[in-house]
Amino acid sequence: FQNQLLSNDGHNPLMKKVFDIHLAFLKNGQSEAALKHVFASLRAFISKFPSAFFKGRVNMCAALCYEILKCCTSKVSSTRNEASALLYLLMRNNFEFTKRRTFLRTHLQIIIAVSQLIADVALSGGTRFQDSLLIINNFANSDRPMKATAFPSEVKDLTKRIRTVLMATAQMKEHEKDPEMLIDLQYSLAKSYASTPELRKTWLDSMAKIHVKNGDFSEAAMCYVHVAALVAEFLHRK
Repeated sequence: FQNQLLSNDGHNPLMKKVFDIHLAFLKNGQSEAALKHVFASLRAFISKFPSAFFKGRVNMCAALCYEILKCCTSKVSSTRNEASALLYLLMRNNFEFTKRRTFLRTHLQIIIAVSQLIADVALSGGTRFQDSLLIINNFANSDRPMKATAFPSEVKDLTKRIRTVLMATAQMKEHEKDPEMLIDLQYSLAKSYASTPELRKTWLDSMAKIHVKNGDFSEAAMCYVHVAALVAEFLHRK
């Protein structure tokens, strides 16, 4: 079914079904032994259908990044190692797919996923996550074929950005009982991503959620108006 799966750059009902089955294994708790096979299967999947992840719509790449990052905080070290290796493979394949120019799509989707995981309070186990980032950095530094390219420094830049987001989040945790201070921190984080519309939108959505929770509906509406303006401006530029 390769031709059917790859029609419209992998954005078709058949591919969605196949991919959703793969993803379901990550979403629902599996045994350590089963997960080893799931990760192996996903590695083969990414290598076989790169255009579905790195061309056209971002849905598949975004969904996969979110689930892999959740596994990067697992209490089971073998699962963390497998997840880190898979995330590294995703970046590397993206880099190769663009003829070794950049892996911007995966870079963006990882940052967005980190931001969403924080907003969904699904990013627990901070030190475990830091360990996973370290594993990814080590992969980049010891990957011989990539030594002469910009890839290792781009990976380093990505992990640095993730740490910045995590630090900002740690500050937010301290002020979770102080809604004004919390919103202020989220606002400055949203502003720091002014050049990346997708990320700005993620943090504005997160701000809106907090406003709704606190019963500040006009403030939440303002966030959504900003999101709408951002989307409109982006579409107009395109």
